[in-house]
Amino acid sequence: MSARIFSPAKTAMQSGKGKTGYWVLEFDPEKPRKIDPLMGYTSSGDMRSQIRLVFPTREEAVAYAQKQGLAYRIDEPKEAKRRQISYSDNFRYDRRTPWTH
Repeated sequence: MSARIFSPAKTAMQSGKGKTGYWVLEFDPEKPRKIDPLMGYTSSGDMRSQIRLVFPTREEAVAYAQKQGLAYRIDEPKEAKRRQISYSDNFRYDRRTPWTH
């Protein structure tokens, strides 16, 4: 039984940093998912895939995994590739390319 510890990134609908900065422990699937032939639903007999534990820090998530004897891997959060720029920078006088309508 193994688990993944990660810090979720903000969604595309978020502009701020709210609901970020926490760490999640999720169990890796032990059985593959199956497609029901009649209805087309995706199902799994793995009940641990529904468990999602939330921790305020990475150290607490790692301590929990070690205490429970879980094999775990840590996925470090990725930094945003977009640089922060303010709206007023569009109208600066020392801009590289002049602003026009």
